[in-house]
Amino acid sequence: MQRTSASAKPYSGTRRRLKVWFVLVALFMGWALLTIVDLIEQQGRTEQRVVAAEQELDGYEADRRELQKKIELLNDPEYIQEVARKEYGMIIPGEQPIQVTRPEE
Repeated sequence: MQRTSASAKPYSGTRRRLKVWFVLVALFMGWALLTIVDLIEQQGRTEQRVVAAEQELDGYEADRRELQKKIELLNDPEYIQEVARKEYGMIIPGEQPIQVTRPEE
């Protein structure tokens, strides 16, 4: 009879070890799952920041192109002459200025 009780105890110890092993594996898998979820959230936030930075960079690039065009225009004598006439009312020597007036209502 001792044999049956002796053979039952090792089996119950094995079951206990398997339960502990499954609990440890389950805890590890839970930790791994939480870590993966956290990394996915971080990746999403990082992608949003990258998109925002790219949009900001595109805006700066557009501003740079606009300023480059203005620099090129400022090197053009005809543009400078046009600005002087329109904004400052300057004329070339010998020209007759024409002023258009509207009747008051």
